[in-house]
Amino acid sequence: MAPKTQEQLIDELIKDYKGPESFWGETGIFAQLKKKIIERTLDAEMDNHLGYTKHDPKGHNSGNSRNGKGKKTIVVDSEPVELEPPRDRNSTFEPQLIPKRQKYFQGFDDKILAMYARGMSVRDIQACLLDMYKVDVSEGLISQATEGIMEEVKAWQNRPLDSVYPILFLDSIVVKSREEGKVCNRSVYLALGVNMEGQKELLGIWIAQSEGAKFWLGVITELKNRGVKDIFIACVDGLKGFPEAIESVFPNTQIQLCIVHMIRNSVKYVSWQNRKQVCEDLKTIYTSATEQQAEAALDAFGKKWDLKYPTISQMWRNNWERVIPFFDYPQDIRKVIYTTNAIESLNRSLRKVIKTKGAFPNDAAILKIFYLALANIAKKWTMPIRTWKAALSQFAIKFAGRFEL
Repeated sequence: MAPKTQEQLIDELIKDYKGPESFWGETGIFAQLKKKIIERTLDAEMDNHLGYTKHDPKGHNSGNSRNGKGKKTIVVDSEPVELEPPRDRNSTFEPQLIPKRQKYFQGFDDKILAMYARGMSVRDIQACLLDMYKVDVSEGLISQATEGIMEEVKAWQNRPLDSVYPILFLDSIVVKSREEGKVCNRSVYLALGVNMEGQKELLGIWIAQSEGAKFWLGVITELKNRGVKDIFIACVDGLKGFPEAIESVFPNTQIQLCIVHMIRNSVKYVSWQNRKQVCEDLKTIYTSATEQQAEAALDAFGKKWDLKYPTISQMWRNNWERVIPFFDYPQDIRKVIYTTNAIESLNRSLRKVIKTKGAFPNDAAILKIFYLALANIAKKWTMPIRTWKAALSQFAIKFAGRFEL
């Protein structure tokens, strides 16, 4: 007998069609079809596991055989499906389609992770799944789904990195965490690289009690151990000892202090009535066309404000060698490297995710949500940095001989 065509099979399926309920209902054609397809697939997996089909004489004295059916309820596309998966006598059968102890069809955990990555609490996720899928999910199952990501996080954190990153942004964000019953601050360190193609790439996440140059030294050393041989420009804030920590590992790296951080530190003690004018005068320094013009603007700033705020011009002079590197580049490239805006934008996105969190229970919980949230944010990084080809040409001239590492 010739096998039935696809059209004939469909005709046979819908021959008893009596309206939408008979197709989409809990006992309708579609529900039965899902059940049959899953069970037939599990039977095929059992055939593969045993090495022979049902009733095949090869099974005699083979050492293992079928042992009836079990009972299991799983959720497929929000609908519960009663299954009768096959069992073997030696209990060595490990189904691939629906693994043991899995209550939801593949993809359900991904929905939980997606909600978790957007900062939803366990209770919010429970309520959302109940509302959307009419499925009451336990806290344990949600925790199990999110715990499963930790192995992925470890592999990602230890993956090999490119040998050269033209630009590296380094910053940290402070969150609340519980430690021995007390709520304390934890600093989450982030390293955001720009690779040779101009694409942003998060290189790692680290957690410590507070931000410090000593810990940053460990982060930079880890990046080197994972394969990074050269960084052209590192953009950092004004943390004391931070530039020296980078230079001790990558001595040829140019350190660019974040101008935005410099401005914030400058106006920290300026009165409100003077703050606007001070900021406008500081702008004449970092928007100068050349380093020489910038230095003249700094002298003019000092003459105007040193009697009232002497520490401002002194701070800029003390850090001048790490303020001026961006003057070597055209305007388009300056916008990329004179501020840590790229990573601060990342931090703003992260704060939106964690704003509903009071305090994390532990470091693992911080790591999980940051990893998932960052993976979600990185999906938008589809294009290289604007004017990257022009930037790369400038780097090729300034850092000649370092592209071939």
